[in-house]
Amino acid sequence: MTVNVMEMMGVIFYLALIVLVIVLIVLVVRAIQTLNKVDKVVDDISNKSSKLDGLFSIIDTTTDAVVNVSDTIVGFIVNGIENIFNRKRGNKNE
Repeated sequence: MTVNVMEMMGVIFYLALIVLVIVLIVLVVRAIQTLNKVDKVVDDISNKSSKLDGLFSIIDTTTDAVVNVSDTIVGFIVNGIENIFNRKRGNKNE
């Protein structure tokens, strides 16, 4: 009934390897589950952002229209002021 130390160490080594493999399998399964959850969240965010793209497009178009109108009004006012100053300068030169 003598137990060889080398055989005992071999058994302990194999048991430790089996435990390590089982732990790694559990960790991989949990990592896959976590990645699936993250994938669902990313898909949800992508879906919601694509719905907002239409809204942002409308806002962008409206902003461009407002800028064009304000540029036209500012240009008209600047031309009017330039004409007033040019008339005053023309009168002083005569």
